[in-house]
Amino acid sequence: MKEEQVQDSNEMNDEAINETQAADEAEAVQENDAAFEEASCGEAAKRLQELAEEAQARALRVQADFDNFRRRTQKEKEELAQYATSKLVGELLSVLDNFERALVTAPGNAESEAFTKGINMIFRQLEGVLKSEGLTAMETVGQPFNPEYHQAIMQVESEEYEEGIVTEEVQKGYLLKDKVLRPAMVKVSM
Repeated sequence: MKEEQVQDSNEMNDEAINETQAADEAEAVQENDAAFEEASCGEAAKRLQELAEEAQARALRVQADFDNFRRRTQKEKEELAQYATSKLVGELLSVLDNFERALVTAPGNAESEAFTKGINMIFRQLEGVLKSEGLTAMETVGQPFNPEYHQAIMQVESEEYEEGIVTEEVQKGYLLKDKVLRPAMVKVSM
């Protein structure tokens, strides 16, 4: 009996050891599974973080592109409104030139004085309307030649002006606000 008891006791110890080992192995497997799950979750979280950052960067680029587009279209609208009359004003410059020529060649006798005065009033009225739209005549004589504002049609010798200075204006040049509407035709000293 003692042997049986010892044997039973040994068997129970073996069983307890086996159960403990099995429990330890199960616990180790659970720990490995948890560690693997954490690693997988960590990698997944890292990947999701990267995707979120890419989406955020794309959203910021789209927002910046939209802001640039909005500013550009607003600027274009302002320029269009500012210079919308440039074609009409440009076409009226020849009318303005003809009025000036008519006033220069008008006869000075008493019979045509009233007619010349009326033409002069119409000319001043037209000139005032164009000035209210932003039209200004360029001052050219005595200024250095600038190809952005002047169109040289001839070079002349001049004792009065040094080289590269506008000596005579053949046709007036005009600015509409801050842009050249028509360059002045000029003679330049050489």
